[in-house]
Amino acid sequence: MEALRIGPLRVWPPVVLAPMAGITNAAFRTLCREQGGGLYVSEMITTRGLVERNRKTLAMIRFEPGESPRSVQLYGVDPEVVGRAARMIAEEGLADHIDLNFGCPVPKVTRRGGGSALPYKRNLLRAILRAAVAGAGRLPVTMKMRKGIDDDHLTYLDAGRIAAGEGVAAVALHGRTAVQHYGGVADWTAIARLKEAVPEIPVLGNGDIWSAADAVRMMARTGCDGVVVGRGCLGRPWLFRDLAAALTGEGAHRPVRPPLGEVASVMARHAALLVECFGSEPHAIADFRKHIGWYLKGFTVGAETRRALATTETLEGLRAHLAELDPDQPWPAEAEGPRGKSSPRERVHLPDGWLDDPYDGVVPQGAELETSGG
Repeated sequence: MEALRIGPLRVWPPVVLAPMAGITNAAFRTLCREQGGGLYVSEMITTRGLVERNRKTLAMIRFEPGESPRSVQLYGVDPEVVGRAARMIAEEGLADHIDLNFGCPVPKVTRRGGGSALPYKRNLLRAILRAAVAGAGRLPVTMKMRKGIDDDHLTYLDAGRIAAGEGVAAVALHGRTAVQHYGGVADWTAIARLKEAVPEIPVLGNGDIWSAADAVRMMARTGCDGVVVGRGCLGRPWLFRDLAAALTGEGAHRPVRPPLGEVASVMARHAALLVECFGSEPHAIADFRKHIGWYLKGFTVGAETRRALATTETLEGLRAHLAELDPDQPWPAEAEGPRGKSSPRERVHLPDGWLDDPYDGVVPQGAELETSGG
């Protein structure tokens, strides 16, 4: 298997950490990178927040020493602002790679015409990609998208062809529509169709990769050049170790199935990295609470211990409660499978009249978000 080529970047194994709001900060990226190689993308950064030098946004463009390549995801709807943001990243050396978000399905994004709503407007998409590639200069620009708004408004093939024509270095497809959100089953066939439509650039597959075996199956079934892992690594950063071993293909691969003691050690490491990242222990420990259920899924842990872990306010307290767990408890079968939000939506929130003209290139009024993070 060949390394993934994204412009001048060589990525091995061909694995990308999906940008996830509130998750893929510098601490989590470091934790995953310690397990295996790949491309680790930041949380979503809004182009408006960046060009206006919003303090919160600038704080989120934080990379650990030695983190390479430095990858940042941008969200924007106005081509002029997106181009300025890409130029700022290139000229100020803020990152080595720019990914553009056209996949976010949350209402506060789609109702402004952004995220997974935007590729429906073909000419607006083209203008954004052209501005981003021009502004980025030598930095490679990629994009992540969904199949479309719903089954009646599929856009991924048109969007892929537009991206290839505008000099985008690679495209990633989540095999769901916006209305599916994270429900149902990802359509890997769409990934194969996209690869056939744009053979000239790498195509990455995303959706329902819960194990290294899933990644191997996706690549074999679709012919995609690499995989993007999102919810599959929640509470499972060692998935990147699994992926590296499985995709190298050296001998029989045995999945990593750590006992509870090893899981507890990773949890403590994750919390400590968050403290370093945020510079505030109370903030870091509060942020870590959302990860506890993902790490402990399937393990037998009493309600009192879970409550203690979820309410402690110090790193010392967290470590003390983690030490109470049975270190020899083996990996349970119940730990496998989906994590994170999975329910589909009844509808996608869109700007008024959004579906009237797929070639309208007008930027929706008030489209640009001020704050980053999704």
